[in-house]
Amino acid sequence: MKQAEAEGGLVQLQLGKHTLDLTRPQVMGVLNRTPDSFSDAGQFTDFDAARRHAHAMVQQGAAIIDIGGESTRPGAEPVSVQEEIERVVPLIARLAGEVDAPISVDTSKPDVMRAAVRAGAVMINDVYALRQAGALQAAHDCRVPVCLMHMQGEPRSMQQNPHYQDVVNEVRQFLAGRVRACIAAGIQSEQILIDPGFGFGKTLDHNLQLLRQLHEFTMLGQPLLVGLSRKSMIGTLLGKVPVAERLQGSVAAAVVAVLRGAQLIRCHDVAPTVAALRVAAAAR
Repeated sequence: MKQAEAEGGLVQLQLGKHTLDLTRPQVMGVLNRTPDSFSDAGQFTDFDAARRHAHAMVQQGAAIIDIGGESTRPGAEPVSVQEEIERVVPLIARLAGEVDAPISVDTSKPDVMRAAVRAGAVMINDVYALRQAGALQAAHDCRVPVCLMHMQGEPRSMQQNPHYQDVVNEVRQFLAGRVRACIAAGIQSEQILIDPGFGFGKTLDHNLQLLRQLHEFTMLGQPLLVGLSRKSMIGTLLGKVPVAERLQGSVAAAVVAVLRGAQLIRCHDVAPTVAALRVAAAAR
């Protein structure tokens, strides 16, 4: 993997045949093939609809397409390995040969990781930070970059009274520990990204503290990925508005994140986010 010295870690991330320039903020487009996602439930369960949406996001400027087959919204129920594979692997295989952008798989299951990478995925995005049994070994064997996210609890229960003494320090220490675990397992440092996990086992106040002090995570030296798009914190800040009315707030949060050190923004609304981040990059 190509590497260069810069504050906050890598300035280039190699994803298969694609080299991602991290000296400017990049956008990861979300593609959920789930019937129960909080943001677009069932909208892209149809194969052709999902494929068209991936092409559209690339045309709008998405640098990565992140494909998931299991919802991680609060209260979400797990799905079987086979069902998750059926949802994501054929789509990854098709898109890997069609779109001029790397494909990431959003999964915590080792068997899904392996199947997705065989099909053409060149990144693993794991909300459990490779803590599931066998996940570290699978990620090592796949030899692709991984994103480690912080989550207190699990999706079914994570929003039931989340509690921290010092949320910024605790999340930072967790991520530092997971980076060390990955390196000990043989995963190269330059293949590791981190994500503080906004909305995953955190109250509104916790999320705002993380956003205010986001720059502290750049001190870990790994590329920083942030996902704020359409989340409940945005809806609450805007007056409990529904998901469909959270675009402006989501874009504003993305700009704040970039100005405080984020290098990758995971979002649903690619075109307006790309445009806003171009302005933010110029200001930064």
